[in-house]
Formats: sequence, C-alpha cells, structure tokens
Amino acid sequence: MAASAFAFLRGSAVVMAADLTSTPVTGIRTMLSGDAHLSNFGIFASPERKLIFDVNDFDECYPGPWEWDLKRLAVSAVVAGQDRGFKLEDCRELAKHVAKKYRKAITKFAGMLTLDLWYCYVDAERLLKAFSNSKKESKILKKVVKKARASTEEQSLEKFTEIVDGERRFVNNPPLMVRLTDVLESNAVAEKVEVVRNDLEKAWLEYVGSVEMNRRELLNRYHIIDVALRVVGVGSVGTRCFVALLEANSIDDEIVLQQKEAETSVLEPYLPQLEFANHADRVVIGQQLMQSASDAFLGWSRGFASSGRDYYWRQLRDMKGSVDVSLLGLKGFKDYLACCAYCLALGHARSGDVVGISGYLDNGKPFDEAVANFSVSYAKQTKQDYRTLVNAIKTGRIIAQKGI
Repeated sequence: MAASAFAFLRGSAVVMAADLTSTPVTGIRTMLSGDAHLSNFGIFASPERKLIFDVNDFDECYPGPWEWDLKRLAVSAVVAGQDRGFKLEDCRELAKHVAKKYRKAITKFAGMLTLDLWYCYVDAERLLKAFSNSKKESKILKKVVKKARASTEEQSLEKFTEIVDGERRFVNNPPLMVRLTDVLESNAVAEKVEVVRNDLEKAWLEYVGSVEMNRRELLNRYHIIDVALRVVGVGSVGTRCFVALLEANSIDDEIVLQQKEAETSVLEPYLPQLEFANHADRVVIGQQLMQSASDAFLGWSRGFASSGRDYYWRQLRDMKGSVDVSLLGLKGFKDYLACCAYCLALGHARSGDVVGISGYLDNGKPFDEAVANFSVSYAKQTKQDYRTLVNAIKTGRIIAQKGI
C-alpha cells in the first residue's frame, strides 16, 4: 500500500466503504463487487474455454447501492491516472468517461430482452477490438491475451510443483508458498497434524457438496495429494490462502485449486444484514450473479473445523490474465476504462433493477459531471491519506517491509 497512491486505494476498500455511506444514493440496490477499482477486472476462461473479460474480484461483494461500485471505479481512474502522470483535467475526463460509458451501457441493457441480457458478455476478441485504433495498446492487449491462453493448468503444475520420489508435490518457496506438511510437522505434535488433515478432508467434502451436481461428479474423481499455504495480493494480504494439488487417475491427471479465506465484506456494517450460508457462500453467489461466466470449480467450505473460517474454492490461474494499466497511454487508458464500465454495468444489470437505474440516469450528463467532481475530490483525499501512511512508516509508527 505504501508503493503509490493507487496501491493505497487498492488496499483501502474498507476506508472508502465507510466514506461512501455519507454520500447520496437512489435507493436502488444491486449486487456490488464492493471493490470495483480498475485493476479488479481481467481475463479468464469460461467453462466452455472461451476467454472472457469481466469483473474478477468479489471478496467484498454484497447487495447495496449501485452508485458505490461506480464511484470506486471512477475514483480509481483518477488516482491511477495521476500516478501514471496524466494531467488532473485529463484524469477528471477519465472519471467522466467511466460514468458516461456506464450510463450508456445501462440504457442498452435496460432495452434488451431478459435472456439476451443474461447471455451477454465481453470476450477477448471484443476487448482487442476496443483497442484496434491504437497500435501500441493493441500490441499490449494481444500479449495479455496470448499470455492468458498459455496460462493453463499444465503451466501451473510446471511452475508450482515438482516430482519427488515419483510423486508430485508443491515446491517450497517461502514466504510466498510453504507446504502445509512442513508447517505442521515443525510446529505441532503428531496428534494435531492428524486433526488438521481430518479437517482438510472434511473441508474438501463440504466444498464438493457446494457445487452443482455435474461438477460434483467431476470432482469426486479427484483426491487431495498435497496442500500449501500461499501469500495473496494487495487487498488480501494477511488472509489465509491455500492451494490444493488434486490427482485423478495418474501423475499426469492433476489440477491445482485455490482455497481463499472469505471474511466479512467491508460493505456489510453499513447495509441491511442478509442471509448467506457464510462469507464464502456470499462471495460465490456474488460472483455467479455478476459475472457473465464463472469458474467451473467455484464453490465453498467452512475451512478447517478447528478454525471456524470460511473459504471459497476456484482454479488457481487457469487462463487468467490482467492488463498492466501503467503501460497504457491516455487513449488506451480511456479505452480500457470503457470496457471496465461496460462490464460493471452488465454485472449490475444482471443482478439488480436495470430499468430502475436506467430511468434514474436517463440522459444523465449532469450525472457524469457529478461523478467526475466526486472522483477528483475523493482522489485528493486518497492522496492525503496515502501521505499520512507514508509518514507513519517513516516515523516508525507503522512497520512496513518491502520486497516480499
């Protein structure tokens, strides 16, 4: 978070959630990503192996005012743009562009047949087309898509595992990845090791029971042969994350799934309490509602019985890719944000009252201006908060370690 103002924004969804509660809303609710900044969109494979571009982070998802997601995306455009070195007026135009593209997309979705809306998506080809008028950005996007296509299950196995005595297992790479057996055997008595292994088996069975029947039949052909602890990204550092190595018929028939801890959404304290089975169930439901296509292995479990924590399961990195916005020029930045705004609008349209939102926005150019004004103002506050963090680190009030 100390790396830049944008990195601070990415890691401080809880701060913005508290601030947004004092802003006006229409009262129309939809499923929210809860952390819809511009780096939480990316490429991934649909169950049919088609590359899709969409929102890809749902740790903070929760039903709430659609304006909150849109404002976070627009603010991230200003903060990231300023980090990129763009002029303030250009950054304001980026936020305004986000609001405009969101508004136009909502209007389009409100006029579609329900089933057509449900089947709507942005694939890799459409994403590339959005950048076709810029040679530099088009080249960058083609590399991202090519890398995503190559980021297969086989690549994950090659990168994160090794063959030892004829069996595959995770490679120890502390502190980023540590095999669970190594942690347990160095810090616990044999009886406790056995308890954890039993809890892991229970978590696996609960996860398998949480997915659809056809996926359940597929997963029942696998069994866990190794587990490792893994460090995850900016907003998730400190939460527990495991990767599980699963084998079916042979050493050549294996996959890697990730189990990521789900905690209370940062939005939850400020919104009406709703019934979900647990926090991981909330994440799974939110993702399935907002995304045009979701991970075939998406499911949940309560984690180790002795911990009482919730985990959602998904593929580790199968055909996933993201755009490094720091490489984009102003026009490319604008084109990328248009894609993000469109996908955010689609997620809201799929999970909420799209006609109601559209009716409110109407020909909402004043709305675009209001979002732009808010974004510039909040970006200024974000930079001030960021400087406060940096100063606290310099004076030793907060300990920070780089290079992990």
